[in-house]
Amino acid sequence: MKIVELDGYAANPGDLSWDALRELGDFELYDRSAPEEVVERAKDADIILVNKVNITKEVMDRLPKLKYIGILATGYNVVDIVAAKAHGIVVSNVPAYSTDSVAQTTFAHILNMTNRIAHYARLNREGKWSRNADFCYWDTPLPELSGKTLGIVGLGNIGCKVARIALDFGMDVFAYTSKNAADLQEGIQKTTLDGLFAISDVLTLHCPLTPDTRELINKASLKKMKRGALLVNTGRGPLVNEADVAEALKSGKLGGYGADVMCSEPPSADNPLFKQPNAFITPHIAWATKEARARLLTTCIENIKAFIDGHPQNVVNA
Repeated sequence: MKIVELDGYAANPGDLSWDALRELGDFELYDRSAPEEVVERAKDADIILVNKVNITKEVMDRLPKLKYIGILATGYNVVDIVAAKAHGIVVSNVPAYSTDSVAQTTFAHILNMTNRIAHYARLNREGKWSRNADFCYWDTPLPELSGKTLGIVGLGNIGCKVARIALDFGMDVFAYTSKNAADLQEGIQKTTLDGLFAISDVLTLHCPLTPDTRELINKASLKKMKRGALLVNTGRGPLVNEADVAEALKSGKLGGYGADVMCSEPPSADNPLFKQPNAFITPHIAWATKEARARLLTTCIENIKAFIDGHPQNVVNA
């Protein structure tokens, strides 16, 4: 089979090996593919692999040899799965590979906003501590997480991992979830969405992006939150209205916003969040630890082997 990877650089910029894919067929690798390059590059492919390249119905109509699409991600919104099923194309994703990494980044953002390590390290490089009259100083609030309330929107693999970490910090954990309250792990309490907004000292988003969750955080929902609460988004950028979040930061309604995702990626340089000193944005790297990317690639290869063997796994359009 011919296997074409259309945008491999983000998942593997060179620190992992593609050799296992070369053993499965005629493998062709592209670091990136512009929309107008996709059909030409994939025209002879039985299998294509994508991360962020959009595979639309129109693209599939022009790829009659295509039998399988492997998504090097958990989310599969880049592929028209209805059209793929109509074409008889199997689509598989890679679930749960980044759970530990994303939970780690979630707490990196929380701890950054509470302890401001980078802020103090910068001041000390500039000599502030050396000039200080006392043995210590601080010029930001230094809240303790123990006893604070963490609100979680979405209790999938990542949300549950974040909850376990929060409980170890001594936080009270509440969640808005479709799961039954009796099925939640010990220490997590279920509440309504409005209830979560009202009680959370820290609110973190781990739900999928759907029509119901798009701009879940907006001017109206922000008004329901505690003044000075912290918001973390390591889910999907469009879960929030970025202009409304920027305004809430400017007014002090939000004490901080930590995000690893944005509505447009790469974002515009004039995005209003970049003007807010209490907005802390990382460039969609929560998933990108070497360990997580290795798991991603391993499962992608296992998915292809299972498809070739006639027993496809992790199929999202069955």
